[in-house]
Amino acid sequence: MSEEITFLRNVPIFSDLEDKDLLRIVKLGVRQKYKKGNIVVLEQESGAALFVIITGKVKVVRTDEDGREVILSMFGPGEFFGEMSLLDGLARSASVVATVKSELFMIHRRDFLQLLEEYPQVAISLLAELAMRLRKADMQIKSLSLKDAAGRVANVLLMLSDDLGVFRKGKVEIEDLPLQQDIANMAGTSRETVSRMIHHFIRNSEVDLKGNKLTINDYESFRKKYL
Repeated sequence: MSEEITFLRNVPIFSDLEDKDLLRIVKLGVRQKYKKGNIVVLEQESGAALFVIITGKVKVVRTDEDGREVILSMFGPGEFFGEMSLLDGLARSASVVATVKSELFMIHRRDFLQLLEEYPQVAISLLAELAMRLRKADMQIKSLSLKDAAGRVANVLLMLSDDLGVFRKGKVEIEDLPLQQDIANMAGTSRETVSRMIHHFIRNSEVDLKGNKLTINDYESFRKKYL
């Protein structure tokens, strides 16, 4: 399989397509590179494209009335974003910023909608992905409204595990853990609280932290305890 279509094969909504169909999609889109901190999508602009992450990571953010950044989600290689505006034709609901040097694959709205018509399995996979993201959003709302500080921070770590983590024998490794301020923004708390809670998890042998790499030692146990 050529490198051109390998990255699309790893994208859930395209994984069931044959190589010839993936090659066609590759020819429809364009690759774009972004430096750390570059804005990929700006909140309230018109949604003209779907983005697939080839390499790197991005964060989805909104800004509140006081100018504070609230991180809604983070995406890594093989994941996509921008589908909501393509489907409903409305403005972008959030901004997307590259957190590291990243390369993205962009498909314009007209071409993507045509793909949905031609390949029903892509539309079905897209619906499944949207349902999963809605469930995650519900979990985040529940965490922010009902859970204590430990539950909020743990919930964010679980979200990062699902989005960016590597699962190995019951453990989850999150390379390049986001800054504690970013985690605080996602958890709706302060950076100091995040630091205190992570050290609490470390003392309980629930997580390990070496440099920028965080490991949840028993993912299922951690998930059952804090979700």
